[in-house]
Amino acid sequence: MNYHQITALIGENESLFSHRCETITKENLHLPGADFIDRIYINSTRNIQTLRSLNSIYNSGRLSGTGYLSILPVDQGVEHSAGASFSSNPIYFDPENIVRLAIEGGCNAVASTIGGLAAVARKYAHKIPFIIKLNHNELLTYPNKYDQVMFTSVKNAWNSGAAAVGATIYFGSSASNEQLIAVSQAFEQAHQLGMATVLWCYLRNDHFVQDDIDYHTAADLTGQANYLGVTIQADLIKQKLPELNGGYKALCRYGTKYGKYTEEMYTQLTTVHPIDLCRYQVMNCFMGRAGLINSGGASTGKDDLKEALRTAVINKRADGMGLITGRKSFQKPFHEGVALLHAVQDVYLEQKIDIA
Repeated sequence: MNYHQITALIGENESLFSHRCETITKENLHLPGADFIDRIYINSTRNIQTLRSLNSIYNSGRLSGTGYLSILPVDQGVEHSAGASFSSNPIYFDPENIVRLAIEGGCNAVASTIGGLAAVARKYAHKIPFIIKLNHNELLTYPNKYDQVMFTSVKNAWNSGAAAVGATIYFGSSASNEQLIAVSQAFEQAHQLGMATVLWCYLRNDHFVQDDIDYHTAADLTGQANYLGVTIQADLIKQKLPELNGGYKALCRYGTKYGKYTEEMYTQLTTVHPIDLCRYQVMNCFMGRAGLINSGGASTGKDDLKEALRTAVINKRADGMGLITGRKSFQKPFHEGVALLHAVQDVYLEQKIDIA
């Protein structure tokens, strides 16, 4: 898609294409680019093998050499149950089709389970970088709970040819401390073995819904989750696009003490504009030293393309590093999924869409 097609589909209602961030300007950020590894990662303690793994991810697919990433994640067979996830498109019960979609969709990498990717590793691990998800929240325990269980070891992911490992921490949940320890140790071992690390920095707590308003995607709370993620040395942060702000305020509204916040967080560091809210997430990724990749979200049907492009524009203009798009692509016919992935990538290839 070209610039005219992208702008025509999204529309101008939110000034997404003309907005300029006046809170934290782009001059204060570490911007994506072809030299990102040599400019940013090279100064860290990452070893040579990890740098090579990162390089393989940044230099694959249609966005190769741009500094931007398009990743296909399909772990929903465990996280959301296989029947519910793949009933609309049963070919994805076979993990080979997941990898095929990522390759034909021009993705930088494919993220999935150890079982799925190991089943086809000899055929595909040298053709597209694998990101093997180490932990999952299985939905057979009754009642369902907010927990992440290790399904495999870092060494097993390495033996399966993974360029990176991924993991989820449910920040705010009762199990978050145990998850934080387990994932921190796993990421340390992954870096020692030369793999990159991707953290799903998600919030889970029933109390994050206040007065019927869901603050699980609040910029202040998700931003802090990002900061915790980069503190344990995640190379890439996966986060949901922020939809509102004021999570700390809402949780403290009725005299409850929770966390720490200042008014300047809301008046000087961000505004209500969606690009400024996303920039607050980027700021909490060490000002962009770790790449922010926003999730594509659930498939809603006919508006999937418009929603995916809107998310991509916000992410790119906020100084994000790309999208990790799953359900919007695999819960539709194969060729339509490929076309959607290409359209998202076109946002990052379009030079007229710049950093705000």
